[in-house]
Amino acid sequence: MANNVITSASLVLASEILSETILAISEAMNATKSVLIQKENFNKFSTYLERIAFVLRELFKSDIKTSVSLKNAVEILNGEIKVAKQLALNCGNRNKVYLLFNCRRIVKHLESSTKEISQALGLISLACLDDPSSVINDEVSMLCKNMLETEYHLTVAEEEILEKIELGIEERNVDQSYANDLIIRIAEAVGISTQQAELKREFEELKSEMDNNELREDVVSALQMERIIALLSKADMITTYKEKEIKYLTKRSSLGRQELEPLQSFYCPITGDIMVDPVETSYGHTFERSAIQKWLADCNLCPITKSPLNASLLRTNKTLQKSIEEWKDRNTMITIASMKVKIQSDKEQEVLHSLSMLQDLCVERELHKEWMIMEDYVPILVGLLGVKNFEIRKHALDILCTLAKDNEDNKDRIAKVDNAVEFIVRSLARKVEESKLALQLLLELSRNGIVRNLIGRVQGSILLLVTMSSSDDTQAAKDAHELLENLSFDDQNVVQMAKANYFGPLLHFLSSGTESVQMMMAKTLSEVELTDHSKLSLFKDGAQGPLMQLLSHGDIEMKKVAVKSLQNLSSIPQNGQQMIREGAVGPLFELLYCHRLSSSSFRKQVAATIAHLAISNTSPEEDEMQVSIFESEEDVFKLFSLVSLTGLDVQESILQIFIVTCQSSSGFEIRTALRQISATRVLVQLCELDDCAVRANAVKLFCCLTQDGDEKTFLEHVGLKCIETLFKIAKTSNKVDEIASAMGIVSNLPKNPQMNEWLLDANALQVIFTCLVNGDTDTSSYKREVVENAAKALCRFTLPTNQEWQRKVAEAGFIPVLVQLLVSGTVFTKQNVAISLKQFSESSSSLSREAKKQVVFFGCCFASPEIVCPVHGGICTLESSFCLLEADAVKPLVRVLEEQNSACEASLDALLTLIEGEQLQRGSKVLVEANAIVPMIKLLSSLTPTLQEKALKALERMFRLVELKQKYGGSAELPLVDITQRGTSSMKSLAAKTLAHLNVLHDQSSFF
Repeated sequence: MANNVITSASLVLASEILSETILAISEAMNATKSVLIQKENFNKFSTYLERIAFVLRELFKSDIKTSVSLKNAVEILNGEIKVAKQLALNCGNRNKVYLLFNCRRIVKHLESSTKEISQALGLISLACLDDPSSVINDEVSMLCKNMLETEYHLTVAEEEILEKIELGIEERNVDQSYANDLIIRIAEAVGISTQQAELKREFEELKSEMDNNELREDVVSALQMERIIALLSKADMITTYKEKEIKYLTKRSSLGRQELEPLQSFYCPITGDIMVDPVETSYGHTFERSAIQKWLADCNLCPITKSPLNASLLRTNKTLQKSIEEWKDRNTMITIASMKVKIQSDKEQEVLHSLSMLQDLCVERELHKEWMIMEDYVPILVGLLGVKNFEIRKHALDILCTLAKDNEDNKDRIAKVDNAVEFIVRSLARKVEESKLALQLLLELSRNGIVRNLIGRVQGSILLLVTMSSSDDTQAAKDAHELLENLSFDDQNVVQMAKANYFGPLLHFLSSGTESVQMMMAKTLSEVELTDHSKLSLFKDGAQGPLMQLLSHGDIEMKKVAVKSLQNLSSIPQNGQQMIREGAVGPLFELLYCHRLSSSSFRKQVAATIAHLAISNTSPEEDEMQVSIFESEEDVFKLFSLVSLTGLDVQESILQIFIVTCQSSSGFEIRTALRQISATRVLVQLCELDDCAVRANAVKLFCCLTQDGDEKTFLEHVGLKCIETLFKIAKTSNKVDEIASAMGIVSNLPKNPQMNEWLLDANALQVIFTCLVNGDTDTSSYKREVVENAAKALCRFTLPTNQEWQRKVAEAGFIPVLVQLLVSGTVFTKQNVAISLKQFSESSSSLSREAKKQVVFFGCCFASPEIVCPVHGGICTLESSFCLLEADAVKPLVRVLEEQNSACEASLDALLTLIEGEQLQRGSKVLVEANAIVPMIKLLSSLTPTLQEKALKALERMFRLVELKQKYGGSAELPLVDITQRGTSSMKSLAAKTLAHLNVLHDQSSFF
């Protein structure tokens, strides 16, 4: 009876384990389907799993007697299946490129797992041997045999990629093209796009894999991954120009200005020249490979020891080879940087010699061209195209051709230099040799869509190219013909002007023709679609004078045509500036105020023209002074009064005029004048309109007036209703700039309790939260200004003087969003985010809850110990104490600190809250762990006095701690000494005091 009970219980238990194992196999098979790398191997593995599931189901159906050994065998199999499932899940979740680099390990894991599972199956087979009714033993035996013999293989592409990676790491001097080719192979192997954005995203994910705890524990794998990343980072396909520039300038700034002499070990004892491919003999002597091979072909004795030497035993001296390469690169960097001064000198021979060296360096290595770009040589070389010396111009064109070839970014850089295309076109008309080089450069530039339009707009370019296309020089004719075909003209009138001087007769008849002809010419100018170049040419050739005369004509239709023409031509800032200087504003204002000519469409055109003139003041020529369109405050009052007296279409233009003038150099005076006439009251009313265009402009102008207004202005006109209107706009508007302006107004409102209460009553936190979250996750529909203004608006609710407001913000989930914005936000966003986090952190010390004492009874503890905050010494949470450590904000703040921009000081302020008062030692330890001390030391050399002083005060306190003084004191000595020599008197004393902590100065030093 007892045996029967045991058997029944065992049977039930074995059945449960079989069911669980079959379910685990199903889950493992599903996991293999999501694996995108090693698909063929995982499919083979999945086939085995399917056969195992079949065997187990048959076993489950049979009348086989259940034994302890069978139960144990199934349990072992269940465990091995779960291991295999985890392998498949890991491969399905991890970065595809990371998996590719580790495919050999994955194959080994698959083979090991397959063998382990087959052995577990073998145990099941053994457990069933005693049962003569078993029909599955043969199937299990065959399956075990197949699994033990199975092999998994890498694809040919995978093998080639891994071999190429190993070779690149071993060689260490592979160039950019090698890395780019490797990147493309990897992308094709794992099935990702070769677009730069996609590649960069994929490899950023790869870098994040390196932070994986499991990987970091495997030191060998971590080191290998770092080597791979270093190799791939040489590819420009996954590295932005800014990243390369920062890396280059950082390295170059550390080199000094003097070239280093080569070490004696760099010279080959046979040739006496610096070695390129050094090899070491069995006797430890190093020679240039080609030299020693030639020597040994004639004599098999070592040149130095005279002992027998076998050529097959020569080994590359990689350490020396790398040292020579680093020495060459260092000196080349210094050479390229130092030649800028020589090229810009007045000594023509020195300029020619330096240009010749640059040409050689361009040809020598692709990397040298990249360094020249980072040294900003393009504007210098373009400038040389205007000098008189033919040889200098020729060298400059040759180098620019080399830089532009097969490089879209460099084409853009050349074209963006002022007058660059004009200078190159001018060279087309010079000596044959120079003309050919200019043609080659223009042809190369014309392969860029943006640049090709610029070439056709240069006066005389088409005529010169047409002439060259019929040249006796076959290659030049071919190049000119190809360039002409590359040019795309977006305005046929430019072509007509270049070929037939179309605008010449038009301007002639505009100024001296009959009234009917003048009308026709003016109408042509008002209706024709003109390029910017055409508009500039027309004004340069005198179109403004006749059109201004037509403004004073008695015929209303003539006035309208003249205004429409001026509206068309004034869209170019240079033309608008010229119109202002030559007195066009007065007549236009007279027309706008004239009730006799008050048709809505005409007033709209006049207002739009004045708006163009106002806009031209926002981007003046560098050598010209801005001229305001308003002569007095009375002009401001007269124009703004029309806002209440005109239709919506005119209101829109008038508001645009005030928006741009408020942002000009005279903006402060305009804003002050508007506030004095209570413009805010009118704008508040316009914000409630249904007309989107007028409302949007009203909100923008309102935002301008809040930039520097006093509290009285706002408290007089801005109440709860106005705030609710602004938030309604922020939530419902489909115009991003309108939303940004609405949030800008909120961020600029006075920070008094009454205003804050109104904002909270209007659900300000919900709106701000939406702006921050959507701005961080949906950059396609939310521009950075929305997030920036929302981050600034939030600062008013995080002040430590009102912890109740702080708690509302924290409970609404803002703090994690703020920490994310420290990573993804703009500089201005990071600055305001850091301010909020600093204000939160100032309250943390007082809000950190004391940990509960553990109750121990008869040696037993009845409660788990609470985790104490390493800085505040109590229990911290995001919602209760707003702790930076709980928010994981310390490292992001340190990264902002390293950026050394306008957000840097706010980040430093936030971090320094961790070492306030008695928290010094605990907080310093946290800052050390976050690698914050080195960036703080760098701030000692900051050009911003307040930032430098804050860093100095903080380090003076922290260097009282022995461990910090010993670890970081050495790197701080030099900037501290510099402060004692150049700083203010108070900073000199504090720096000296810090040096005393570091035992560099005596406490009684005269510096005190």
